[in-house]
Amino acid sequence: MIWYPYEQMKTMKAPYEILDADGVYLFTKDQKLIDSVSSWWSVIHGYKHPELNQAIISQAEKFSHVMLGGLTHAPALKLSEKLQSWLPGDLDYCFYSDSGSVAVEVALKMALQYSMNRGEPQRTMILALEHAYHGDTFKTMEAGDDEDYHFVLKAYGPSRYVVHIPTKTEALEEAFREYHDRLNCFLVEPLLQGAGGMRMYDVSFLKRARELCDRYGVLLIFDEVATGFGRTGNRFAADLVLPDILVLGKALTGGYIGHAATVANKKVFDGFYDDNPGHALMHGPTFMGNALACSVALKSIELFETQDYLSKIRRIEEITRREMEGFSDPRIREIRIMGGCVCVEVDDPAVIKGYQQFAYERGVFSRPFLKYMYAMVPYVIKEEELVQVLDTMKAWFAR
Repeated sequence: MIWYPYEQMKTMKAPYEILDADGVYLFTKDQKLIDSVSSWWSVIHGYKHPELNQAIISQAEKFSHVMLGGLTHAPALKLSEKLQSWLPGDLDYCFYSDSGSVAVEVALKMALQYSMNRGEPQRTMILALEHAYHGDTFKTMEAGDDEDYHFVLKAYGPSRYVVHIPTKTEALEEAFREYHDRLNCFLVEPLLQGAGGMRMYDVSFLKRARELCDRYGVLLIFDEVATGFGRTGNRFAADLVLPDILVLGKALTGGYIGHAATVANKKVFDGFYDDNPGHALMHGPTFMGNALACSVALKSIELFETQDYLSKIRRIEEITRREMEGFSDPRIREIRIMGGCVCVEVDDPAVIKGYQQFAYERGVFSRPFLKYMYAMVPYVIKEEELVQVLDTMKAWFAR
């Protein structure tokens, strides 16, 4: 029996069984569905992409996995070289893992040990955002701020190690005034907070955070697991404001295989590079640098570059604004649009109860949560397919 995610197994509705997938479509036994959420925001090139398929096949014919403990291989080396040349600034040092949650754990571990290695053991605290979501492993839950996901941590009581603030410059400055000598890092989902409600905020907040982190010796970590590879309309938010550590996942492999990267700058790397073996980063997921994942990630990045995906994303945003701006209903609190994301927030979660089945019957797979009806479509979607997704959202309120 499968134990499904984020579900009360006793009362859950039966999931839709997928028999095939191609392009932006999922196929059940009786329906053809546009995947409006890109399999949790990862399948940016669509399904069954011939070049991504071939990258997997070609590598599997050599070997599928070789551990990075005492060994190395070309796909991992090439992906590291590509990310080094492709990412902004001196984000040059790639540590691989097998999921976004683990990659954020690695980033937090790096930040804590960086301070310890520098002889600052008092820097045990993390600054994070209200409504943050960074994954479901334990330290990422502690850094998160969403009781709908992480209420189990109430068993431990309030954390002594995490401070949460709103995305307001005044709150940011106050937190640094009070805690600057105890902070090892400031962890954020830049510009767009995903599972916490598709909340969007201005880049000026991140610019001020960069200034304060520089002033007080605090590492700035961008969790771009969800926001990276164009979802905000930028290639990465890190292209606008440069963090010390960048976390990538989801779309890194085009949604084909779970894989993630925690990419550090030279300052962070040099904090571990030492004759003292105790200063080494003692972490090593079994499937880090998986050869299949690295191979498909390289091809995914190549497609993103050569097929001008930023233009595709700008077109998605343009169509979405055309179709959704000006749409209103008394039950809607706000409609938010950024890059390849649109969110309709309602006042009462009961308003969108039943929407998933409504959308299914109209040829759209959607997965609303709490008070949020949203779409994060594959970037290869055609205009008429995107309009179908948006029309379905609007039709729900016109019933």
